[in-house]
Amino acid sequence: MKRTDLAKEFGLKINRKLSQAGTPGRFGKEAAVVLDRREQRKQDQALGLVPFAVKLNSDLVKQMQELAEERQTGLNELVAELLKKGLES
Repeated sequence: MKRTDLAKEFGLKINRKLSQAGTPGRFGKEAAVVLDRREQRKQDQALGLVPFAVKLNSDLVKQMQELAEERQTGLNELVAELLKKGLES
């Protein structure tokens, strides 16, 4: 066999393996159901949550993200807790 024939066969072999492989779980039916914005908004309203946009210094945001990782909680919960503490004092 020529070198080009070997390369062609190798390419065909790869294509066959790719066509026989199934869809990975993260893209198939096993993927988590992602809510669209309207459904997410309805769920948030049912929980009494209101969107609240704020512009913060990037250093402060990094500190809050690190603190949220340490506590293993979400950023929303951490900000709510910090705001409550700040308003109480």
